[in-house]
Amino acid sequence: MAQYRVLIDANDEKGLVHKISSIFYNHDLNILSNSEFVDKESNKFFMRSVVDGDVRKEELSSEIIAALPQDSGVKVIEPKKKNIIIMATKEMHALGDILIRHEAGELEANILAVISNYDDLESLVSKFGVNYITLSHEGLERSEHESKIIETINSFEDVDYIVLAKYMRILTPRFVAAFEDKIMNIHHSFLPAFIGANPYKQAYDRGVKIIGATAHFVNNNLDEGPIIAQEVIHVNHAYGWRDMQRSGKDVEKVVLSRALKLALEDRIFVYANRTVIF
Repeated sequence: MAQYRVLIDANDEKGLVHKISSIFYNHDLNILSNSEFVDKESNKFFMRSVVDGDVRKEELSSEIIAALPQDSGVKVIEPKKKNIIIMATKEMHALGDILIRHEAGELEANILAVISNYDDLESLVSKFGVNYITLSHEGLERSEHESKIIETINSFEDVDYIVLAKYMRILTPRFVAAFEDKIMNIHHSFLPAFIGANPYKQAYDRGVKIIGATAHFVNNNLDEGPIIAQEVIHVNHAYGWRDMQRSGKDVEKVVLSRALKLALEDRIFVYANRTVIF
């Protein structure tokens, strides 16, 4: 008996849930969990089901597609650990949190490697027995450096996600296109506010009362990709911008790990630069 995660997005119409659940029933599948959402403005239907039973996933997928409106998306996924590569620069809080959660068995992932443009984090990563690869950018054009990173990532088979755990270099459209919908980033701000460099100084200068962090998928617009997870904490007039920065790091690491966990569990639908998350 196998377990499957069934992810469906389609143009909404009456009877979709009945059609899909009937297919599950006809295959004697047990529905372990089920979530649905309809975006009425775009007339889009989303559904995530977890089922178990004896069925070939190709057969199940074909039957569901045949029952749905044209151009529907259907994925039937067997739960298993996904392969991830983490990219970092010098800050260790976000990277360290992922490594600890992975060591504790909280993440359905195989960490294939940590790639950095410095060797500062190698001693931390080595404590967890994870492969650490330093690809220095010094003396290289950006395109040359990115070519080395792309080549290194492509040397691993079946990379599901690339996690930017405070990787502090802007990625070019070429890099983003090479790993479309696979790159996850943590931004040290409650987007869309305070985009770019030193957001905590920007927040301090503006006198904000909350600060936060945003995990999002990367696209070609800086810090404007589909948002996966966000969190905020309250601050007051007694906080300098460095105090905000220290508090913000705690939020950043939690939000990034939360977003990664959602992706690993196939809980995210991306459409129209937005996300639906079950």
